[in-house]
Amino acid sequence: MSGARCQLLSLPGMAHPVGLPEALWQFRKRLKRVLKRRWNYLINLFNAKIESKSGTMDQVMNKPKTFTLQPGDRVRIRSIEEIQGTLNRWNQIKGCSFMEEMRPYCGTTQGVLKRVEKFLDERDYLLKKCKGIVILDGVFCEGTKDFGPCDRSCFYFWREEWLEKI
Repeated sequence: MSGARCQLLSLPGMAHPVGLPEALWQFRKRLKRVLKRRWNYLINLFNAKIESKSGTMDQVMNKPKTFTLQPGDRVRIRSIEEIQGTLNRWNQIKGCSFMEEMRPYCGTTQGVLKRVEKFLDERDYLLKKCKGIVILDGVFCEGTKDFGPCDRSCFYFWREEWLEKI
């Protein structure tokens, strides 16, 4: 799955190349951050126009726009076919990727650990806000098929459109 992301990809951005002056390194880092933000803005704008033409994801899933899941709620993760119906061609919905490693949890019953309102994006070290994302209790990443096992044990972000309250 080409759309899969792991925090392992942020490691090259944290390393300081040998032999490059500090001022040049800081300029390169700032320029890269500015260009990435502008590019992401254009991509999100483009994706929003595509989604508006094909109907909103809430209409596809017959789910109201209010987000209702709270910590302690029991949920059933929808089947892979239902989830794929909400994804764009990059396996995303509203910027949140559905990773190949999340497939084994489809169809299972889990508990909501907590809602995600803000998170630290390790690619540019900015605190970002989000809506409609929860973390499930005991469901975390153990690595990807591309990079192999990982010891970080990060929680997966689950969109409420992928979950059904029990």
